[in-house]
Amino acid sequence: MKAIFLFLAACVMAYPAFARADMRIVVPVRDIARGETIVESDLTFATVAPQGLMPNTTTAMDSLVGMQTRRVLRAGESVRGDDVRQPVLVLKGSTVTMSFEAPGVLLTATGRAMSEGGLGETVTVLNPISFRQITAVVTGPGAVKAQVGMGGASRIAGNPRIVGNANPRIAANTANAGIASGTTP
Repeated sequence: MKAIFLFLAACVMAYPAFARADMRIVVPVRDIARGETIVESDLTFATVAPQGLMPNTTTAMDSLVGMQTRRVLRAGESVRGDDVRQPVLVLKGSTVTMSFEAPGVLLTATGRAMSEGGLGETVTVLNPISFRQITAVVTGPGAVKAQVGMGGASRIAGNPRIVGNANPRIAANTANAGIASGTTP
C-alpha cells in the first residue's frame, strides 16, 4: 500500500515535467501580401505546441510592427524573422545621395542604386562619373553612407566633381581659386 502511494505521489509531482507547455506566437489575422508594411491590427497571438515550431518563429508583436513582408504571410500561420525586413528606402535603379564623412570633411555625390535596401542594410551604388561600384549603408530615403573599409570612400574621394573633395591637389586648387572646398573646421 505504501509503495502504491509513493508511486502515485511521484507521478503527480512529475506530471508538470511531462505536461504539454504551449507557446504563444504571433500570427497574421489576414493574408498579408509581399511588400506590405505590417501594422498592429494585422497581428494577433496564437498558442501552439513547441514540437512543431520552426526556428526563428516570432513571439513578440513589436518585432513585426512596421516591418515589410518578404513573402505572402497567410492568416493563422507562424511568422519567422526571415519573412520580414526593414521597409525599402532605396529602390534598385533609383538616384541616391552618397555621403562620406571623415574628421573635418563631408563628401557628397549622386549615384545609381544597383540593389534595394532598408534602413541599415548594405546596398551597391554605381558612381556615374567613374562607373565604379561602391558599397554603402542605407541611412534614409534615397540616402546612403559609404564607410571607411567598405571600398567606397576612396572611390568617392577620387571624383573631382564632389563637393568637399578630399583630393589634396583639387582642394588646394579650389582654395587658391577662392572656391569653398566644403571642409569644416
